[in-house]
Amino acid sequence: MEQQRVEDGGGADAEAGAGILVLFGRQLKLCRERAGMDRAELGARTGYSASTIASFEQGRRIPPPRFIDQADEVTGAGGVLTAGKEEVARSQYPAFFRDAARLEAHAVELHVYANQAVPGLLQTEHYARAVFTMRRPLLDAETVEQRVAARLARQEIFSRTPMPTISFVIEESVVRRPLGGWGVMRGQLEQILLHGQRRSVEIQVMPTECADHAGLAGPFTLIETHEGRRIAYVEAHQHSRLYTERKSVRQHEEQYGILRAGALTPRDSLAFIEKLLGER
Repeated sequence: MEQQRVEDGGGADAEAGAGILVLFGRQLKLCRERAGMDRAELGARTGYSASTIASFEQGRRIPPPRFIDQADEVTGAGGVLTAGKEEVARSQYPAFFRDAARLEAHAVELHVYANQAVPGLLQTEHYARAVFTMRRPLLDAETVEQRVAARLARQEIFSRTPMPTISFVIEESVVRRPLGGWGVMRGQLEQILLHGQRRSVEIQVMPTECADHAGLAGPFTLIETHEGRRIAYVEAHQHSRLYTERKSVRQHEEQYGILRAGALTPRDSLAFIEKLLGER
């Protein structure tokens, strides 16, 4: 069985995401009123303005997980608000990525091939903002900030215990392309080095001069779940697909194995990135 999600800027998936926010907002308002609080008081007790609380309640703004935890506690909601925290978090992502985000968050293994930009799990805030700002068609400022926050939230995976095994194969052109300018890229390269020093993370650079290449079809991610399911996520030009059929997944696993064999070793890759930093 294979599933497909297509981003079209609207449609059932986009409406579902908006519906989740509206439903959560109504629940928040009911819990607040039942606790005898106005918006200003709830905002003061959670660190937000009354206008921001109104945006949460009206489904116009995505509440962060920390706020949901605080609001549940101070209103005495008894878990009603926190029960929907994961679905609210998923609504931050574009519709086509929501299923992949859920699988990624609970994976025991992740293997990522990137040939267009630094993988989202490794991106700094400034690099992510540059990526979303230059997106065409243009995203409005609020959507850009939502996408940046969602991308950074995904990086909580590095704090999980036990942490999943994660590997990346990144094209040399990606780490040389100064998206957002060299100031942004310097910070990005430094972050790649930091993550590359984690014991459960391996980062490899694929040299541009490599004559043989198994990944010409584009970027993809291999995901293994706690249940032992293996899934391939492929995204290209605003379209994405989750492959669950074993034959299709095996083909991507074969590609990734060949890519890793042709790339620089993790040690040499970090040395290569250090060299790039020294050139700027």
